[in-house]
Amino acid sequence: MPATSKNDPNELRSKIMVVDDQPQNVKLVSDLLTLAMGYEVIEAESGDQALALLQKTVPDLILLDVLMPERDGVETCKLIKEIPELTDIPIIFLSAADDKNLIVQALESGGVDYVTKPFSRAELLTRVRTHLALKMARDSLKALAEDKDELLGILTHDLKNHLGGMQMSAQLLHDRLERHPTDEKCEHLVGNILLNTTQMLAFVKEFLANSLTERMIQFNAEPVDLAQAANQAVRQYQLAAERKEIEFICQFNSSSSTIEADPTALKQVLDNLLSNAIKFSPSGKKIHVSVSPMNGDCVECCIRDEGPGFTDADKQHMFRRYARLTARPTAGEPSTGLGLSIVKKLIEAMHGHLLLESTLGEGAAFTVRLPKIRPSKRASLEPRF
Repeated sequence: MPATSKNDPNELRSKIMVVDDQPQNVKLVSDLLTLAMGYEVIEAESGDQALALLQKTVPDLILLDVLMPERDGVETCKLIKEIPELTDIPIIFLSAADDKNLIVQALESGGVDYVTKPFSRAELLTRVRTHLALKMARDSLKALAEDKDELLGILTHDLKNHLGGMQMSAQLLHDRLERHPTDEKCEHLVGNILLNTTQMLAFVKEFLANSLTERMIQFNAEPVDLAQAANQAVRQYQLAAERKEIEFICQFNSSSSTIEADPTALKQVLDNLLSNAIKFSPSGKKIHVSVSPMNGDCVECCIRDEGPGFTDADKQHMFRRYARLTARPTAGEPSTGLGLSIVKKLIEAMHGHLLLESTLGEGAAFTVRLPKIRPSKRASLEPRF
């Protein structure tokens, strides 16, 4: 009779593959798993047969003999672990050999456990149940994480769209009230709506950017002119700077400023740093932006403001997510505490470095150093017409 009193119902439906070159061993283990636990068993009498069966069905756990002719258990395990769909399957080795070196090889090949023959029924069943429970827990956590990411993606996407519509309506109403003033209370309420929707929209956008950054696996590296990219970013923020009577002082050395980077990631870095420089600069100040090649294999872009600067305490945690700094935006602009953490991750992912120099009361200078494009790669990456 299958044991049912203490087993998880999902565990009872588990599928186990038994691989052993001795048919009597396969039958012994299969009968034990089927009769004692009610598991579904897939039988194989060689490593090659197991690999062939794995193309058709995916078990929850594999019991694999070590010493088999032609293809042994260690080699079979390595081949299984090279298949992405099978990587997470726990593999328990079974062997009559109690050789320490062999045990180490088996575990290093990807096995989760090693049971020596002859084994007791209770020991084998306990180890099987333990690793099945661990696998189910991992699968459950993975599914929960995927569900959470999907839900957050839906919520933030919808929230961003609604906030964008609210902000646009509030902005139109605000502009209309400026042209046709009514009462001060109405103007105050509209101003509050505009401020809060702007701040929430900024937070959602940076939250989405941070989520994308964490999930980003590989950048599309290509030749990018850092001087040109910085110049374009400055032009984009020119109007925002003029609103606060801030002047950009630019010095771009484009003679050797081609780097190997992801254009989208680089734009996000420059946008964040320039936006912060404007936010934290008082009206009437200057922001210095320079690009110059370094001695060696790097090009650097420095963005220096004349804002309040940072305390030593700020410098200790300013690159953490949701960091709250003592310095505040000078015109009430929204600040989420996500921007600099995103910038640092993106720069490091592009094999670069982010440096900070700041004295309290004298402003701050952020320097981005990114690798030049390698000469050997320049020809292969440059566009052909």
